[in-house]
Amino acid sequence: MAPESTTPVVVDDRGFSLRRDGQGRLGLHAGHHPRIGDVIADWLGPEQRRRLSGGKKQLLARAVGIGKRMPLSVLDATGGLGRDAHVMAHLGATVTVCERQPLIVALLEDAWSRLELVDEACARRLRLQPDDAQAVLQGDQDWDVVYLDPMYPGRDKSALPGKEMQFFRELTGGDPDADTLLTLARARARWRVAVKRPLSAPPLADQPPDQSLRGTQARFDLYLTK
Repeated sequence: MAPESTTPVVVDDRGFSLRRDGQGRLGLHAGHHPRIGDVIADWLGPEQRRRLSGGKKQLLARAVGIGKRMPLSVLDATGGLGRDAHVMAHLGATVTVCERQPLIVALLEDAWSRLELVDEACARRLRLQPDDAQAVLQGDQDWDVVYLDPMYPGRDKSALPGKEMQFFRELTGGDPDADTLLTLARARARWRVAVKRPLSAPPLADQPPDQSLRGTQARFDLYLTK
């Protein structure tokens, strides 16, 4: 295994930086959390391959409606590390990934460039929009589906979140505008809005969904266009 790079590519004034590992992948590093490893947008690793193998029967695909309506355009308004967007694009949807945090955008761009080398067709179905989701949803473009996966504030303060969630909360301050996003999304979705929620969480913005699909760890609330 090649040694990990320690040369920062970009430095954030809060202590975050971007650096490449021995495989050339861009990672988000936190100098103020020295015991936490780097976060990488990895669309080619074994865990992501397992998700891709779930095909159109997996809960995400059913929630978005892949297979019921094709071609399908999706706005992933809360892109994060883009794993869900990659799954949707792999299954044939055309996906616009919206992300407003510049360091996370850099991770997404790096993941896309590595995907293009091995699956050019899937990469063409993915488009990165480095912008605030509210601004995008207030524009004049519509999508068949708007997908929302906002961060949910945990109630157990004694339990530290995973390193990805911890980094994201520090970088973005959480998703305080999540309720507003649902209202905007319902105005821009031609077919449905799909919202990923923890099983015990209330509906986003306290708006009851038209349908819900429940899994073992999360559920998808669906808001259908009338």
